[in-house]
Amino acid sequence: METILIKAAQLILSLSILVIVHEFGHFILSKLFKVRVEKFYLFFNPWFSLYKFKPRNSETEYGIGWLPLGGYVKISGMIDESMDKETLAQPPQPWEFRTKPAWQRLLIMVGGVLMNFVLAFFIYSALVMNWGDNYIPIDKTPLYFSEVAHQAGLEDGDILLAADGKRLTRYDDLDLFRVISSENVTVLRGGQEKSIRLPENFEEQFLAAKTPLADFQNTQIDSLIAGDNAEKAGLKVGDEILSVNGVNTAAFSSFVKVLSENKDSEVQMELLRGTEKFKLTVLVNEKGKIGISSKRKNIYTSDKYNFFQSFPAGISLGVRKISFYVLQLRLFFTKTGIKSIGGFGAIGNLFPAQWSWPDFWNMTAFLSIVLGVMNLLPIPALDGGHVMFLLYEVASGRKPNDKFMEYAQIAGMVFLLLLIVYANGNDIFRFFIK
Repeated sequence: METILIKAAQLILSLSILVIVHEFGHFILSKLFKVRVEKFYLFFNPWFSLYKFKPRNSETEYGIGWLPLGGYVKISGMIDESMDKETLAQPPQPWEFRTKPAWQRLLIMVGGVLMNFVLAFFIYSALVMNWGDNYIPIDKTPLYFSEVAHQAGLEDGDILLAADGKRLTRYDDLDLFRVISSENVTVLRGGQEKSIRLPENFEEQFLAAKTPLADFQNTQIDSLIAGDNAEKAGLKVGDEILSVNGVNTAAFSSFVKVLSENKDSEVQMELLRGTEKFKLTVLVNEKGKIGISSKRKNIYTSDKYNFFQSFPAGISLGVRKISFYVLQLRLFFTKTGIKSIGGFGAIGNLFPAQWSWPDFWNMTAFLSIVLGVMNLLPIPALDGGHVMFLLYEVASGRKPNDKFMEYAQIAGMVFLLLLIVYANGNDIFRFFIK
C-alpha cells in the first residue's frame, strides 16, 4: 500500500505541474495578443469546482476542478471544451480569439506544447548540471539479448554499432528503438563487423514478446539468500542461468520476466558452471523470486557540465527523447501496440517505489514531452486539431464554419474519452490477470 501511495503522489504532483505549465503556455500567449482568458483551471470542473477565485480587476477565474483528467483555459471566442455556444452567437469582440489574425491564433494554440518542450529541456539541463549525464556507450558494450532478438540473428556478446547505416551511441530508448525498427543492423562480433538483416515483422515480434530487446547485465549469480529456494535447489555463486523452461535468459531482464510468469511453480533452469552445462529444478515463490542477486555492471559514462554547458546538453538530451517518442508513436496503431496502451496505472508504475527527486524530475521531463507530442496529434479537441484547422485556414484563406467546428470538437472529445476508458480498462485487466 505504501508503494502505491508513493507512486500515486508522484503521478499527481507530476501531472499537476505539467498541466499548469501547458495551460500557462496558452494563457501567456493569449495575454500577449490581448485575447481575454475567462478561466484557468487545473483539472476539469463540470457542475462544480473544488476551489476557485477571481482576483480583483482580473478577467480570469482561477480554480481547481474535481475531475483529474487534465486542465484547461477558457479563451473568449473559441470553440473549446466548454462548448460555449451563447458567446459565439454574439457579435465578435476585439478581445476574442476568433477576431485575431490566423498566425496569432496558431501561436496561441501551440503555446501549450512549446511550454511542455521548454519545461522538459529545462529539467534535463538541471539534471545534467547537478548529477551529470550518465549513460552507457552502446557502441562499446557487449549486450545480452532476449529470445526474440536471438531468433532474429543477434547473439549474446554482440556490440551494436549501427541501424540502417546510422551510428548508435547510447544504450537508451532511442537507439534501441532504431534497432527494433531497422532492416539491417551492424554489430561487432568476435572483433569483426557483421551485418544482420532483421525479419520484416520484427517490430511486431518484439511488441508481442513484451520483453526488452537487450540488457547489459547477464544472469550470473553474485550472491544467494541463505536457505532460500535457489540455494536449496543447488545453485551456486558464479553460475550463469542460460534458460528457464527453454526460454533463453542470458539477459537479466528476460530472466526476471520469465520468473514473473511462473510464480508459485517449479521451473527448469539450464545453467553454466565454469565450462559445464547442466539443469536444475527450482521453485519460484509467490513474488516471482528464487533468492539470488546479480549485480549490475558499472559500465556507465558520466559527462559533467557547468551551468552554461548544461543547457545545450539538456536540449540535446530532450531532443533524443522527443525523437524516440515520435518514432515509436506509430506502433500504437498496430494491433499489438493498441493492446499495450495503458492509463494512469501504467503511467504511475513508471515512477520509482521510493521517492527520489532525480527520478521524479527525469520522469516528469519525459511525461512533459509525451504530453507535448500527444497534443500535436491532429485530433479535434487536442491542440493539434485546432492547429490542423488553422493551417487549413491559412492555406485556403477560409475559416471552417462554426457548426462544423462544433461537431468536430464533440467528436474529438468523445474519441478521447473512449481512449481514456480503454487505456484505464487495460490497466484494470492487467491487474487482475497478474
